[in-house]
Amino acid sequence: MEGIVEVLSAVVGADHVRAGEQLRPEDSHDEALGAAPVVPVAVVCPGTTAEVAGVLAACTEHRVPVTARGSGSGLSGACTPVAGGIVVSFERMDHVVDIDTVGHVAVVQPGVQLDELDAALAPHGLVYPVRPGEYSASLGGNVSTNAGGMQAVKHGVTRHHVLGLELVLATGEVLRTGGRTVKSSSGYDLTQLVIGSEGTLALVTEVTLKLQPRPPHAATVLAPFSTLEEVAAAVPQVIARGVGPSVLEYIDLLTMEAIRAEYGIELGVPDDVRATALAYLVLRLESSHDDRLDADVEAVAALLVELGAPDVYVLPHGAADALIEAREKAFWLAKANGADDIVDVAVPRGAIPALMARVAALGETSGSWIAGCGHAGDGNVHLAVFQPDAARRHEVMTELFRTALDLGGVISGEHGIGTEKKPYFLALEDPNKIALMRRIKQAFDPAGILNPGTIFDLGGTDR
Repeated sequence: MEGIVEVLSAVVGADHVRAGEQLRPEDSHDEALGAAPVVPVAVVCPGTTAEVAGVLAACTEHRVPVTARGSGSGLSGACTPVAGGIVVSFERMDHVVDIDTVGHVAVVQPGVQLDELDAALAPHGLVYPVRPGEYSASLGGNVSTNAGGMQAVKHGVTRHHVLGLELVLATGEVLRTGGRTVKSSSGYDLTQLVIGSEGTLALVTEVTLKLQPRPPHAATVLAPFSTLEEVAAAVPQVIARGVGPSVLEYIDLLTMEAIRAEYGIELGVPDDVRATALAYLVLRLESSHDDRLDADVEAVAALLVELGAPDVYVLPHGAADALIEAREKAFWLAKANGADDIVDVAVPRGAIPALMARVAALGETSGSWIAGCGHAGDGNVHLAVFQPDAARRHEVMTELFRTALDLGGVISGEHGIGTEKKPYFLALEDPNKIALMRRIKQAFDPAGILNPGTIFDLGGTDR
C-alpha cells in the first residue's frame, strides 16, 4: 500500500495526498448513526478531471477500492471508506464553472456546496431549488444519493434538475452524458442511471444543472392539528387548491417540542392550542407578486381551518426561517438526543396515516421510542428510532421497511442505501432487481473498485 500512495502522489502531487498521521477523523466516516469508522490508506484530492482519471486507472490496475467523498454529510455510510482502500475527496474541485443566465443553466464541479451555489446564483435572480436538510452538502453528494429535501413537493428531487454529467469510469475513461438541452431521446439515459448510484458506477467530475427564477416573495403558514390523520387528509386538499406550496411538511408533537426547546423558536401558538396539537403542518408559499401571495395565504388558511385546524398562524420571516432551518436540522437534533438510527422511508402520501399508525403500534410492542417529521407533500417520512438493543432495533427497522414496501413505498426516499441499510435492502427487495443492478455495476466497473459493499455486494454476500 505504500506503493499505491507513491503512485497516486505522482498523479495529483504529493501535497494533495493525505496518509498516515495526516489523515483526519472525518476522513473515516460520514454521518450515518452507528456506522463504524474505517481509516483509509490515503485520501487523494484531485484538482482536475484528468487527475481523477489517472487515480481511477491506477486503482483499477492495482485493485485498490475507491470511495468518493464530497462534504461527508450522508446518512447511510456510503462514503465510509473500505479497509485497504482510498478516499477520493473533491474538496479541491469546488468551482462554479459557468452560470448561463439566458438558458438558466449552471455548470458546477462536484465539491461545490449548495449554500455556495445559492450565493453565486442570487445576484442573477436564479435559484437551484433542490434543498436537502444539510445545505453544506456538496452537489456531487447530492447527485450520488439523488437528494431531495423539503422543496421536493413542488420542485422535485436532484434527478429532475440534472441535465448532464461528466463522468470518469473506473478504468479512467472520461465521458459526458446529457448536456444543456432539456430534451434528449438518444439511447440509454446514462445521466439518470448514475444519479442515485452512490458512487458505485462512476465518479462525477462536473454537473450541469437546470435553474429557475428566484421568487421574490414568500410566506410560511403553521397549522396545528389534533391528529396526524387530519394532517395527512389536509395535504391532498392543499395541493388540489393549486397554490403550489414549495414546502409542505408535517412535524409531530415530540419533534416540535424538541425543536422549540433546543432552538428557542417562538411561533406564537397559544398554550391552549399547543395542549391539543399532536401534529403540525408547515407550508411555505412563494410568488412573484406580493398581492397574489397574500391571496394564496388567505385561501390556504381558510381551507386548513375548514379541515380541522383550530387556528392558522402566518409566521414572521425570522420565526419562519428559524423553523424551516430547525426542521432541516432535525437529524442533528435526533442525534444529539441519542437516537440509535434514522429511517427515511417514502410511501404514497395518502398512505402516511396507515404508515404512522403501524409505526405507533410497532413502537409500543417493541418498547421503542419512534419520533419524526417528514415531507408530507411527497410521502417521505423521517423517523428517529430510539432502541439501544441492537437485535431488537434490527427487528424494528426491518418491520419499518417492510411496512413501507407493503404500502407501495420504498426503503429510502433520499438518504440512499449505503452500507447501513444494505442488509434490509437485500432481505426485502426483489432479488431479480438486485441481480440486474449487479450486472450493471459489473459493466461500469469490471474490477469492482468503486465503493464496494455499498448497496449490495457483487458476490452476493454482505460485507
